Amino acid sequence: MQKLLINGKKELSGKISISGSKNATLPILAATILSDKAKLTNIPLVKDIFTMVELLKFIGLKVNISKDKNTIEIENINKNIKTLAPYKLVKTMRAGVLVLGPLLAKYKKAKISLPGGCAIGTRPVNLHLFALKKFGAKIKIKNGYIIAETRDGLKGANVTFPNISVGATENAVLAAFNANGKTILNNCAIEPEVKDLIKFLNKLGGRIKIVGRKILITGCKKIKKNITHEVIFDRIELGTYMIAAALVGKKVIFNKIDPRVIKNEIRTLKKMGVKLQIQKSTIEIYKSNNIKKISISTKPYPGFPTDLQAQLMVLMTRAQGTSKIKESIFENRFMHVPELKRMGANIEIKNKIAIIKGPSKLTGAEVMATDLRASVSLVLAGLVADNRTIINRIYHLDRGYEFLEKKLKNCKARIKRI
Repeated sequence: MQKLLINGKKELSGKISISGSKNATLPILAATILSDKAKLTNIPLVKDIFTMVELLKFIGLKVNISKDKNTIEIENINKNIKTLAPYKLVKTMRAGVLVLGPLLAKYKKAKISLPGGCAIGTRPVNLHLFALKKFGAKIKIKNGYIIAETRDGLKGANVTFPNISVGATENAVLAAFNANGKTILNNCAIEPEVKDLIKFLNKLGGRIKIVGRKILITGCKKIKKNITHEVIFDRIELGTYMIAAALVGKKVIFNKIDPRVIKNEIRTLKKMGVKLQIQKSTIEIYKSNNIKKISISTKPYPGFPTDLQAQLMVLMTRAQGTSKIKESIFENRFMHVPELKRMGANIEIKNKIAIIKGPSKLTGAEVMATDLRASVSLVLAGLVADNRTIINRIYHLDRGYEFLEKKLKNCKARIKRI
């Protein structure tokens, strides 16, 4: 089993290039089921992407990855498509369920294993199924599988989600892409990754537009061939490294990004006293000694993302006074707290609120990663802690961070994998 060793208290300086977005790439890969031929560029080389590629190959698509160029080329020319996503390929990532919408849309049937992923909450697929049933799909769950069919094809519908869900919004958009007639989706997720999926589908011939939290879709009649799409940058990766720079940076520069996408995150860091300078496609973070307390609540975009909650908590341990985080997206997303407490953090949980008293002096310890974002929060804690930190079960990290050690080492961090 691989581990990360981190010797902390080393100032970071240098440049970090931000990779393509994992959370944008996964639904777009699912969307290629609807295409004949497509090329994706700026792909992150992380485990979840390779798992989704294996799933597409299993279904019958021809997929070619160029690791040197970070591109994926996909052809869907196989007449013998399997409309199945088996447990072995879906158990490690919840995004596998996103093939349900396009398989139903194109082939009128699908059998998809109930998804896995991080143990940060129940993440039910009921909202996905709620929308697909509105389009006329017949759905049942049997032996751990979603079994869906639509004999006459999907029909456009007016759907109002009872809760905002990124995955359910994406699956509904994919299913409605070439449904017969018009679809109106209300109370949708409008994350940048959802917008990137819609941009890809519109290149494919879709007629989709976003108005506030409403998505309007007119069924596609003619699919365009040979399209190319560049995936957006990973805003969660950027936020993670910005917090690392705020913790132990001297001067760290981030390029290949659009600061407008992370307005809320920038506002939060500024409120905490982080020194930063913003240009058109670059952010610079400078040594920030006087970190201030803050209280935030995680919310759907454009609110503060749940995927940066664990990382921000590490920065809160440096703040003067008591900070609070209310986790309002997932019910089980404070699993990093016991590990941070082992390193000396003063944190207690009351209901869904983490109360962080600072400043705390963090000390290196042997800790265990429990999910993707929790594991990277332990990396950040290791960077700022005295002595050596050992992080176990780092396969979670490899699901979502491309070249993590290399990027940090380039900024003079003392980190290695064993």
